[in-house]
Amino acid sequence: MPTETMRLRELTVRYAVKKDDKGRPVLIGRALMTPRESAAVLVPLLQHEPSEVFAVLFLSTRHHVLAYHEVGRGTLDTVLVTPREVFKAALLANAAAVILCHSHPSGDPTPTRDDFELTSRLSAAGALLGIEVLDHIVVGDSRYVSFKEIGRL
Repeated sequence: MPTETMRLRELTVRYAVKKDDKGRPVLIGRALMTPRESAAVLVPLLQHEPSEVFAVLFLSTRHHVLAYHEVGRGTLDTVLVTPREVFKAALLANAAAVILCHSHPSGDPTPTRDDFELTSRLSAAGALLGIEVLDHIVVGDSRYVSFKEIGRL
């Protein structure tokens, strides 16, 4: 009776240095303790995007940046985001906490009802996994809204 050998796919993670609009790399290892510090990193990365982009900063237990991950790019006014895609990458990065972020190409960073619902779903998923959602920052033209600052996280 012949036997077959199964081949398993090896999971590989590829990283590239993300740069801001001036060509400087996002500082890995930098501690982000306030929404303003987080926005200072995220606004230059996302404010000029022509479509919605949803990204996540992965943080250590001391809130040092471990990685930046772009979860998805969408259309002019929406992007598909699932807890699975957000936290799969967070687990691979061994993150203790995350800061969610997405762009509003209209330039108005006011969160929508869908933004509030998504944040609630992602916070609940993170709590189940032991990964705290520290903030969700919505980026517009040189402006931002922090869910933490407005009392929604």
